[in-house]
Amino acid sequence: MTTRPPPSPLASPTADSGPAQRRGVLLFLCALVAFACYDAFAKQMLERHSPAVMNLTRYAAISCMALALLVQQPVSWRSLWRFWRQPHLALLMARSLTLAIVATCFMTALVTMPLAEATAIYFTAPLIMVAMSPWLLGERVGRPQWLAVCAGFVGMLLIVRPGASLPLAGTLLMAVAAVCYALFQMLTRKLSGKVAPQIQYAYMALTCLVVTSVPGLLWASGTSDPMPGGEALPDAMEWAVLLAGGVCSGIAQLLLLAAFRRAPASTLGPLNYIQLILAVLLSTFWFGRPPDVPALCGMACIAAAGVSLAWRRPPRRMA
Repeated sequence: MTTRPPPSPLASPTADSGPAQRRGVLLFLCALVAFACYDAFAKQMLERHSPAVMNLTRYAAISCMALALLVQQPVSWRSLWRFWRQPHLALLMARSLTLAIVATCFMTALVTMPLAEATAIYFTAPLIMVAMSPWLLGERVGRPQWLAVCAGFVGMLLIVRPGASLPLAGTLLMAVAAVCYALFQMLTRKLSGKVAPQIQYAYMALTCLVVTSVPGLLWASGTSDPMPGGEALPDAMEWAVLLAGGVCSGIAQLLLLAAFRRAPASTLGPLNYIQLILAVLLSTFWFGRPPDVPALCGMACIAAAGVSLAWRRPPRRMA
């Protein structure tokens, strides 16, 4: 997992022209494919490696990419000092820590959860954000939005219903990941226009690297055994493959930033749920684990609710 859809835009589009929006849509679709492929890659690699190693290599690669973006201009002690003395530092750190929790819960749950069902539960994050926004963002939520939220949660209940054979621990971890990602989206909205996107990206990458490296280092030192039966240290080729997967995830995030600079969120938001379709296809044809009919109905409810919320009018502040 990952910083992945359902995303919150970090920048406003700089152009409203048709060609720019088409490029934005194309970049967004490429990002969705990259995110879906990374999730499937992670699911496959988790058969041999612990979630700690997966997160460590992922955020090591993303941190290198984030630092490369920051050093495109000459670096000085003053610029480094300004980087660590950002305004709204508490919000930046809270945003980054919530994503680190998302990454840890998502990757751990993916060990036992089917890919399609895990992705569907994670995609309830926008619904959770709407449900919490009156209290945390002071936004007014209308009846159509509440109906969409209820429909989405009915869909989630169809997925996790008794008899669905989903592991309880994995389901709970994925639910925690969805709630934390909703909080991450809210914090991103609070920071929108206040902190440059590349600064947010760098703080996110470095914080997630530090937080996820703790279980990774414990695993490497032999003081923790996150995988049943233990595992061998990856060899050089495996490290390279894992880091390449992290680069794929980082590129997907950069594609999102580029897409939102070219097209408005109202255009891109409804496309998010294409990734859910990709997850179903990958789960079916890569892992041989197709969702059953009730789960597919639940996914359809979640997708329909999410698309309707993406097309809703901008929320109004409560008086």
